[in-house]
Amino acid sequence: MDPKIDQLQKKICVYFKQPELLRIAVTHPSYLAEHPDEKQHNQRLEFLGDAVLGAAVAYYLYKNFPDAAEGSLTKIRAAVVCEPSLANLAKKIGLGEHLQLGRGEDLSGGRKRPSILADAFEALTAAIYLDQGWEKTCDFLWKYFREEIERAVNGVSRDYKSMLQELVQRNGREKVTYRLLSESGPDHDKVFVSGVFIDNRMLGKGSGKSKKESEQRAAQAAVELLREQDVERDISLT
Repeated sequence: MDPKIDQLQKKICVYFKQPELLRIAVTHPSYLAEHPDEKQHNQRLEFLGDAVLGAAVAYYLYKNFPDAAEGSLTKIRAAVVCEPSLANLAKKIGLGEHLQLGRGEDLSGGRKRPSILADAFEALTAAIYLDQGWEKTCDFLWKYFREEIERAVNGVSRDYKSMLQELVQRNGREKVTYRLLSESGPDHDKVFVSGVFIDNRMLGKGSGKSKKESEQRAAQAAVELLREQDVERDISLT
């Protein structure tokens, strides 16, 4: 077995039944131009990996964020399954040093190029899926994706807090406060419930694995409520 392929297996803790799939996953199209004996590059795996990643992240979000609206889930998935995020994950596992590149691509910095790294991560995901199946693929992804998902959730949720503040100010009010309503569960798996209040009236409640996350979900609930009230007010005036 190619020593680089063996090293990569050890690094990601995934041992392939068909190591050839892993070799194809790290083979860039530019490599074939200089190695005519090679028959396959990673673009087909990249195509499959894009779909597998999208489905896996969608499943994770659906399962772990039961209170999130479809629009929020879509935004989070888009923030996670994108070139910068995938390239960052590829760098974390040192995927660049294992790529098979053409000499020109290598000399021009291809091992660090975000587009190449993101494509290779997608191809790697597909290779694991074909060789190990869905559950093992998800296990691999969650080791690296949890932090990215948390960052994306916080980013999208911050948008809701900003949106809530804008809606409140538009209605001539300013005071928005968040209160922790309850905290339950063991230390390693706590659930926090927070409420968001305007003039001491609770407009939204949300739960999460952290106080910050629960506050962010409460803001989302309040935004959705205020929007519904605006629609109802418009209807009553027609």
